[in-house]
Parts: sequence; structure tokens; C-alpha cells
Amino acid sequence: MGRERLSYTEEMVDDNTVLIQRTLRSGQKIHYDGNVVIIGDVNPGAEVVATGNIIVMGAVRGVVHAGAGGNEKAMVLAFRLEPTQLRIAGHITRPPDGQDLKPEQPEIARIKNGVVTIEIYNGERQG
Repeated sequence: MGRERLSYTEEMVDDNTVLIQRTLRSGQKIHYDGNVVIIGDVNPGAEVVATGNIIVMGAVRGVVHAGAGGNEKAMVLAFRLEPTQLRIAGHITRPPDGQDLKPEQPEIARIKNGVVTIEIYNGERQG
């Protein structure tokens, strides 16, 4: 049998990944040295900090910090990105005031050319 090629999504998680199967509510914090996968939402007032990637099978409306410790290759993937603050490594961003765009596809945030960019996620490696 030949060696299977990992999909891009499979490359986002590894053995150092924690799975959280609940919605995080205001005041709840997750800090993890590795990747974090959440099946649920990250509500306003909740915080997720990871040295690796953050994947949310739901909406991000709180604070997320991927690549804590300086990993600029880290990313945040979510069904809906509406964070109060989003950080990747040392880069910080927040949504513009009055933005009401609600994409109907998952979104991915990552560093491109030194800036946090948010794009529709199509499952393919880009860049």
C-alpha cells in the first residue's frame, strides 16, 4: 500500500491537539501548548490561546490567539469569524466597526505578507 497524502486540514492538527466539545461562555479561558479544536462556539468574553492552530466548529465571537509564543505559521479556522479580537503570533486585529458581512462558508485567518488576512476556506493550501 502506498503512502497516503495528508489533506491540508489534517496537517493543521497533530498529536499535540486538545479537543473541547462544548461552547465557551463569557469568562471561560482555554490556554494550551499545541493546537485547539472546539466543537461549539467561542462566545463574547471567552478566550482561547494556543501555541498552534485554533479550529472552531462554530462561531468565534470572543478572543482567539493562535501561534502564541511567536508561531507566524499558525492559523484560525472557524465556521464564522466574528471575534472581538484575533491574534496570530504578535499580530493583532479586530473586525472593523459596523461590518455586517456574514459569509456562508468557513473562514481562515493567517499571516500573509506580515498582515492578518481572513479568507473563505476552501480546503486547499494557499500560500
